[in-house]
Amino acid sequence: MEDGIQYIDLLDYRRSVAELYAAVRQGAREPLASWLAFRTRRDTLFRTHSQSALSETQKQSFDGLRYYDYDPAFRFLLPVDTLVEPQVCEVALEHDGVMRIQRFGRVHFQIGGQAVALALFWVLGYGGGIFLPFRDQTNSNGTYGGGRYLLDTIKHADLGQAYGRLVIDFTFAYNLSCAYNSRWHCPLAPAENRLPVAIPAGERDFAGYAYQIEP
Repeated sequence: MEDGIQYIDLLDYRRSVAELYAAVRQGAREPLASWLAFRTRRDTLFRTHSQSALSETQKQSFDGLRYYDYDPAFRFLLPVDTLVEPQVCEVALEHDGVMRIQRFGRVHFQIGGQAVALALFWVLGYGGGIFLPFRDQTNSNGTYGGGRYLLDTIKHADLGQAYGRLVIDFTFAYNLSCAYNSRWHCPLAPAENRLPVAIPAGERDFAGYAYQIEP
């Protein structure tokens, strides 16, 4: 019975996340207002929902997630380079077995005049979805040491497309669940998605939680 209630609650949480990102896509012409609304609604989910990444104890003192100031310089509309080797990566998860993701493309852009790229992965299995994890030079120095996610469309984290290009907006970068407490185990970014530049945009590290990250 308890498992059934948990799954119904999880369904409601996923639906709420889907609505959150749908609002982001609909507000693409006013990205700052959309970002501010995203933050407010996400804080509410973290504070009130039973499926929040936070423990009940953490919720009692929670006063909002921390973000870098909004900077439109970290928003890109990028074509997807599909001329890549479709390599399959296997990620062992403590409770969920092996997660298999396949590289299907790459996006190229510049940060501070430096050319960089990130690989795009497709989650293999029923339903699938785009998965874009990354690390950068802010990790363990302002952001979670294990990196952050930007897209995870199987869980509705989807910023959309415009003019046939993918929206890559780092102001919406968010922490892995394991950034908040030790009960979560998350797939980290592969080595090719470890950027040699800092991305001071999106969600910052979670205050009050000391975490350990594999090198």
